[in-house]
Amino acid sequence: MLEQFEQIAITAMAELEAVRTAEELDAFRIKYLGRKGLVTNMLSQVGSLPAEQKKAGGQTANRIKQQVTEAFEQKKQTLGTGVAKQGPMIDVTLPGAAIPRGRSHIITQTISELLDIFGRMGFNIAYGPEVEDEWHNFIALNIPPEHPARDPMDNFYVSESTLLRSQTSTIQIRVMEHQKPPIRVVAPGRVYRPDTVDATHMFMFHQLEALVVDEGVTMVDLKTTINQFIHVFFGPDTKWRFRPSFFPFTEPSCEVDILWVDKSGKESWMEIGGCGMVDPNVFDAVGIDSEKYTGWAFGFGIERLAMKKYGITDIRLLFENDLRFLRQF
Repeated sequence: MLEQFEQIAITAMAELEAVRTAEELDAFRIKYLGRKGLVTNMLSQVGSLPAEQKKAGGQTANRIKQQVTEAFEQKKQTLGTGVAKQGPMIDVTLPGAAIPRGRSHIITQTISELLDIFGRMGFNIAYGPEVEDEWHNFIALNIPPEHPARDPMDNFYVSESTLLRSQTSTIQIRVMEHQKPPIRVVAPGRVYRPDTVDATHMFMFHQLEALVVDEGVTMVDLKTTINQFIHVFFGPDTKWRFRPSFFPFTEPSCEVDILWVDKSGKESWMEIGGCGMVDPNVFDAVGIDSEKYTGWAFGFGIERLAMKKYGITDIRLLFENDLRFLRQF
């Protein structure tokens, strides 16, 4: 029987040498190393040997099993993941496949550009919470309880006295509460108003607030800053205008309009935000001497700035996440 064991080993090694595919290797495993395989069966036969041969038979059977198992594992490694040695499946000499690169959203790109422009003009950056209390969103901004802007139907109230901020002007209040003049900051952020959605309005959009407070600040400084910004952001030939308006927190107040030219060449004025001289009541609310200091502020809609610059005719395109649209920027 020991001779039979040795013959099984010889036959197994010969057959293993001839294996070329994963299927052939699996068939070899079942034939020799499976539960009923020839090599596995040798161990069960050792018990039937004469007593004087059991020791030698057991040693031979274990040696052969170890020899065939090791050879099987080596063959398995040689064949890799089940593919015969037929050469590489991938031509490594070919150029690599290009991986698509992501990019910033058009609104993120616009905010970065705005902050860069005003950073070069000497402005610092400030941020504030999107969930605000009535003090920062209304009271400190000289908006009394009877003002229409405080109507619950025109705001997203979270509780009786807190709401999603309706303007980034809340940040200028927070800045003036903790910093005394001179102040020169811009504040980007999301704001929320329950407006009817159309081509130029959304219930959530972005604003860029700017605030300058110092001695001797005038409307001329405000107009000069806006003029420089518009000509840097849109180009030196851009036409814009001041239009008299009213805001509770500035006096005098103006709207800023940009001349809009659609694809057909038709011209119209598009409002991009409001501005004006900070009302003395706002200074009094934050403890700044309104007799000594003056200041100006503006709030521009970032979506509208992007629409004007890139010729986007519908604000809803900025929020639909259509890659065909976003990949253009």
